[in-house]
Amino acid sequence: MTERRQGPRRGQGELEALVLSALREADGPATAGWVQERLGGGLAYTTVITILTRLLAKGAVTRERAGRSFAWTSASDQAGLAAHRMRKVLDSESDREAVLASFVTGLGPDDERLLRELLGRPGDEGED
Repeated sequence: MTERRQGPRRGQGELEALVLSALREADGPATAGWVQERLGGGLAYTTVITILTRLLAKGAVTRERAGRSFAWTSASDQAGLAAHRMRKVLDSESDREAVLASFVTGLGPDDERLLRELLGRPGDEGED
């Protein structure tokens, strides 16, 4: 039986952030092997592929065929990934208004000011 080295267990969000960071440092599209090497080789190749596939499903990365494999490119930053997670949580709740109200009332003064500024900006949707 093969023994596996047991290091500190990282959360999925942390691994996704590490992979995205590595892809943003690349000069162009990067292979999963390159990402694995860039992260120090502590992750199994299959783990890197799993993370990249999850990021693809979230729209955080894109991929293009590179021979028999894929080359991956970051399509989102950590803020975009965090926003996706926030939307996913919000979408899973039945009372959106209560969740948003609770979130907003729990903000500190600086975050509340920032949110008000962001909400005061013209949106992308057709405003007259």
